[in-house]
Amino acid sequence: MILLPCAWCGSRDASEFQHVGEVIPRPNPAAASPAQWRGYLYLRANPCGWTTETWYHRMGCRRYIKVERHTETNEVRAVHPTEVSASRSSQDQPPEASGAPAREARQRR
Repeated sequence: MILLPCAWCGSRDASEFQHVGEVIPRPNPAAASPAQWRGYLYLRANPCGWTTETWYHRMGCRRYIKVERHTETNEVRAVHPTEVSASRSSQDQPPEASGAPAREARQRR
């Protein structure tokens, strides 16, 4: 069983999440060639070792997180919430960012 620590919900089984993929920079739409777009959309490095991935907590808070994970051992080094727009309230921030403990944040829902 793989446990992923959600920034909002705490540690959860990986079956609650959907793996979105590696975090790779998006090419400039105005200057990218078809080969660059094909590489961005379809080709992945699939490294053996540490990688940064995006996961979606589909059976929990329904938010995206960035996970630094070792692909061979499934060890998780760090989890970061994805960027949140400035227009969102502090309730949309993870508990660490809003100053509320994780348990209190879950009780508010």
